Amino acid sequence: MPLKEFRVDLHIHSCLSPCADLSMLPGQIIKQAKSKCLEIIGICDHNSAENVLAVKAAGEKAGILVLGGMEISSREEVHLLSFFSDHRRLLKMQEIIYQHLPGENKQDIFGEQLVVDSSDKIIGTNRKLLIGAVNLGVEEIISLIKSLDGIAIASHVDRQAFGMIGQLGFIPAGLKLDALEVTAGCALDKILEYKKYGLPIVKFSDAHFLPDIGSVSTLFSLNAPEFSEIRLALGGVEGRRINS
Repeated sequence: MPLKEFRVDLHIHSCLSPCADLSMLPGQIIKQAKSKCLEIIGICDHNSAENVLAVKAAGEKAGILVLGGMEISSREEVHLLSFFSDHRRLLKMQEIIYQHLPGENKQDIFGEQLVVDSSDKIIGTNRKLLIGAVNLGVEEIISLIKSLDGIAIASHVDRQAFGMIGQLGFIPAGLKLDALEVTAGCALDKILEYKKYGLPIVKFSDAHFLPDIGSVSTLFSLNAPEFSEIRLALGGVEGRRINS
């Protein structure tokens, strides 16, 4: 089967993330993704996955594959993107994260954390301190992701705040990461420097506002828009690849 290029943005927040705009509703996210010619997106709210199914349902109607995940903040305040092949594994990861996430949200300080359905209707709020860090280290989190057969990507490694290099000073050897994410403004010399870690380099939007969705994306050569194909492309298996 011939490979096809798919435009991918796997770092999108919904209105569940307290730092995201309240307009980041499932239908609006998918509408914006469609307008930017995205074919695969990832929903990864901070330390929670409660809006994933709603965005997936909206995406199915529009023919956009939605990968379910979370952006987890480690004990060291390193952000990690995690994605899972099915909702059962994602919910298991969410359960573990909730067990290790202290504190309660103060929405007047940190922002609202809205849980919505696929019709953009508010059905509840999340009271956990999603903006906080879990009491698990980077290695522990990646090990948990891998135990659930997930994909682990270090978020925006070129940022000083919450990036692995900014927080730790380097990418520790032996971490079972699948890729490093850089921001749109990452300089070429930095990208070349990061290649020494031997990991794929991807660019996603980290969208917290609707206009940001798809502002930067990565082309993946795949047989089909599927989670398993994304994993194969990150590993450069049988011709699947990332076209930086």
